[in-house]
Amino acid sequence: MRFYAQTPARRNRQVLVDLIAVALIGAVVWAAFAVREAILLLAEPGRKVESAGDSLAEELGNAGDAASDVPLIGDILKKPLEAAASAGSGFADAGVSLQETVSQVANVITTALILVPVLFILLLWLPPRLLWIRRSSMLRRLAETPGGADLLALRALTGPPGALDELPAPPGGWADAWRQGDRQAIHDLSMIALNRIGLRP
Repeated sequence: MRFYAQTPARRNRQVLVDLIAVALIGAVVWAAFAVREAILLLAEPGRKVESAGDSLAEELGNAGDAASDVPLIGDILKKPLEAAASAGSGFADAGVSLQETVSQVANVITTALILVPVLFILLLWLPPRLLWIRRSSMLRRLAETPGGADLLALRALTGPPGALDELPAPPGGWADAWRQGDRQAIHDLSMIALNRIGLRP
């Protein structure tokens, strides 16, 4: 199985297209992760709320513990401070929830930004490459089978007529020479058929 043509012009085009496709995929992935990093910046307020909520809950909890040591009214003072500490923990939980939501949104958007363009690039790039590999393998096998040169010559005759202008036509034309079994004409025509797809005999 051959992945690239043997003729320099076609091989260079194939290599260039492959490099462009790989570069585009790399650029898409890089851009998607750059967008992800930008989206994750939106989680910064959530981190601040979490930190502030944890600090507030800790300070109020410490104050409640200290207030409980006050004789007679310690328990009365401790209850509102514990309630306020619980509210601080709620703020911290809200900050965590915001961070998780931002992270989920960033992951979904990043996945979409990678999958959609990469699939589009692959749909434009892979089918022609796989089709060329299949055709070149088929023509290579055909060229190596007995009578394959005749079929390749027929393929050249039924293809675009401009390719036949590369060589001087035999007397009576290419079709007549092929019907009469002119080996040189058949050889020339089979070379044209192979060259058209980028192969050499």
